[in-house]
Amino acid sequence: MIVVTTNDLPGYKVVKHLGVVRGLTVRSRSIVGNIGAAIQIFFGGNITLYTKLAEQARQEAYEELIRHAEAMGANAVLAMRYDANEIAAAVTEVLAYGTAVVVEPAA
Repeated sequence: MIVVTTNDLPGYKVVKHLGVVRGLTVRSRSIVGNIGAAIQIFFGGNITLYTKLAEQARQEAYEELIRHAEAMGANAVLAMRYDANEIAAAVTEVLAYGTAVVVEPAA
């Protein structure tokens, strides 16, 4: 599966547009994680507990995006993006989305 953030794929031609694909995950922070992060916040710098949580959420959303695209018969996703929103206190959704397509090498 080829995934790009661009609207086209140099060296390939799009032979079929399959539509929007997405991957969604909703994550929360644990009490223990919040306490550990609060200690890191007190000292300043990178809050590694939250960084790890954010990266895991993005990876889950990305993997779900790939599964959705494969199920539609795509071999590529164009214009892939991430979006994140806090939907409740300490609960965040992370969305990966893009356009599923079938591509072939350009002649």
